[in-house]
Amino acid sequence: MVELKKKYQMGKRRFGLINWIGVFSLYKKEVLRFITVAGQTIIGPVVTSILFLLVISLAIGDERADVLGVPFIQFLAPGLIAMQIIQQSFSHSSSSLLMGKVMGNIVDLIGAPLSAAEVTLSIIFASITRGVFISLLSLIIFSIMIEIEVKNYLILIIYLFLNGFLMGALGFIAGQWSDKFEHLAGITNFIIVPLSFLSGTFYEIGRLPDYLQFISYYNPFFHMIDGFRYAFIGNLDGSLNFGIIYLSIISLITWLISFLLYKKGYKIKS
Repeated sequence: MVELKKKYQMGKRRFGLINWIGVFSLYKKEVLRFITVAGQTIIGPVVTSILFLLVISLAIGDERADVLGVPFIQFLAPGLIAMQIIQQSFSHSSSSLLMGKVMGNIVDLIGAPLSAAEVTLSIIFASITRGVFISLLSLIIFSIMIEIEVKNYLILIIYLFLNGFLMGALGFIAGQWSDKFEHLAGITNFIIVPLSFLSGTFYEIGRLPDYLQFISYYNPFFHMIDGFRYAFIGNLDGSLNFGIIYLSIISLITWLISFLLYKKGYKIKS
């Protein structure tokens, strides 16, 4: 009996503080998941941005109209890219969790020798990677159509990371909460898409009434778009320092919530 008890004792963690191999494997699996269907996950959002750009530029018809010191089309293009990063980063992590629950293979993730922090960060970083793919492809195509250039690469990288991280963490929470695709579609269609549309993508908030400007100033979606646009045009509606600090705090809080929910097994463990 003594030998049996020793034989079936739970082993010690053999990976050190971080299971780097496991983290990279999960991250690679998530990246390959969206690359396999790149037409839907990468090319589709880019095409949507191009259509918005073409239709709105034709509708306005006057490129001399300046917004924040640049032609409206140059103002619009970075906002469209940021909008797609927001929506697709959320979509990646949320669909990953929900598909695992619906298809029943979430048990493979739960049973893997990965901590809650390792699982959440792997999936969130895959969401960031999807946003990077979309932004790079968009920039290549937009540069052929209009005059667009990156004026501040550091700010671009910071906001790419913050936008993808925050929306990836929010998507992780939404994926855990949702029991079916209708739940997730409701969050996307009635919260994520409207907020990304109505947070300065197509206009400067200086044109809004004072009370709406005040609300917009504390809307994280506005800062995600405004800061990202600053990297291209050198001007912004809000505050760069406030935006970075504000988004960093919200990102950390959102990740902590996703971490605690996953660690507790919220809606993924019977």
